Amino acid sequence: MGLTWKKRVLTALLGAAAASGLTMLVLLLVEATSVLLPADTKFGIVFDAGSSHTSLFVYRWPAGKENSTGVVSQALACRVKGPGISSYASNPAQAGESLQGCLEEALALIPEARHQETPMFLGATAGMRLLSQKNSSQAGDIFAAVSRVLGQAPLDFWGAELLAGQDEGALGWITINYVLGMLIKYSFSGEWIRPLEGTLVGALDMGGASTQITFVPGGPILDKSTQATFRLYGSEHRVYTHSYLCFGRDQMLTRLLARLVESSPGPLVRHPCYHSGYWTTLSPATLYESPCVHTTPPPDLAWNLTVEGTGNPGACVSAIRGLFNFSSCEGRRHCAFDGVYQPPVRGRFYAFSNFYYTFYFLNLTSKQPLATVNATVWEFCQRPWKQVEASSPGQDRWLQDYCASGLYILTLLREGYGFREETWPDIEFHKQAGGTDIGWTLGYMLNLTGVIPAEVPARWRAQSYGIWAAGVVFAGLTLLATLGAVAVHLLRPRG
Repeated sequence: MGLTWKKRVLTALLGAAAASGLTMLVLLLVEATSVLLPADTKFGIVFDAGSSHTSLFVYRWPAGKENSTGVVSQALACRVKGPGISSYASNPAQAGESLQGCLEEALALIPEARHQETPMFLGATAGMRLLSQKNSSQAGDIFAAVSRVLGQAPLDFWGAELLAGQDEGALGWITINYVLGMLIKYSFSGEWIRPLEGTLVGALDMGGASTQITFVPGGPILDKSTQATFRLYGSEHRVYTHSYLCFGRDQMLTRLLARLVESSPGPLVRHPCYHSGYWTTLSPATLYESPCVHTTPPPDLAWNLTVEGTGNPGACVSAIRGLFNFSSCEGRRHCAFDGVYQPPVRGRFYAFSNFYYTFYFLNLTSKQPLATVNATVWEFCQRPWKQVEASSPGQDRWLQDYCASGLYILTLLREGYGFREETWPDIEFHKQAGGTDIGWTLGYMLNLTGVIPAEVPARWRAQSYGIWAAGVVFAGLTLLATLGAVAVHLLRPRG
């Protein structure tokens, strides 16, 4: 009787194990659904070869896209040691060698499996534009040397080129509006949405050799040569943009000093933008190496000049105004200076690069009123040089130039671009936005993602959570029934 009972239990357990196992198998196979796993990450490298220095930026974005444009973020920023590549005119090979350090950092960051498909581009701005005007052969040698070094890297080298001033301004505008979430942003509902166009921010950029202004005007752009058009995230944008070569900080300072030298009767030059008590000596020949300097050099360039500061902000402003041709806009509507068409400024603006560095030093990046900004710069210019040195120990070589730079920015923004006291609060001075360096490179990479094919996400089969949980339960029942059957079998008395 006992033997028959154990046989029945064993048969029941084996049947239960088979049934639950079969059910589990059906759940795993029949109820599986296709899912798309996230696409892998893509990378891109951009060198910004400016007039005073070169920087490398590494960007990354999901291999999928949003309305044909990648959602890009900054992964690395590396400042190349040494001056800008245009400074290597007498030794072009060093221009290429100077990029090696930052390039190695980028290669270490990007997975080796992605190297061959990672695009790399070098864009040269105003410094190389000036060198190309002065000596196109030397500029060509530098581009060739840079291309040789970058072309040997295990990357997809897209070339080293001269970036047009208009492109530099427009791409900087893209960068600012992208990182501020003005072009596209992630909503609380988990969707990518495009904000209203009226929220777009203008861009004010100032490098060493040029300055750019870019914004969306309130009406049509009458001079089509100042219009840039591009399509991002499914929307088309038209902006006004213009680049002023020779109006960057470094070239402005050189032009200003050359004009003062020209108006001085002898080897002593009184500089109203330098602090009283400051003096230096220089060779006048260095001033006339720049294509931006059009004044007549002295007949004898052999003797050195002594430049002495007078700390006179009023005379400094008068000298700075001489760098602009405001009379060319008299009687004309929508004109900035030098006869350049510009619609009225409109909306908020981000001012970066040397706009930011100058006002950051002067502690004027907190949206102070125009009257406060003006009074602060004038007060700084009137300080004796010893006081300036004592209050700013360890400052860079530009310490004596912040007075001229501050007054120049005020003149450019107010009398050049047309900002008034009521529109001055619309300008914000920033180095970064959203944790990303502001400049043309990110805008370039966003445009570039539009021509890089998106990867198709990997397709896998998976179950919903409920089906998966049921499968686990039946798997457990199968295991328990099987173990029970084994136990009953082992406990059976042997005849």
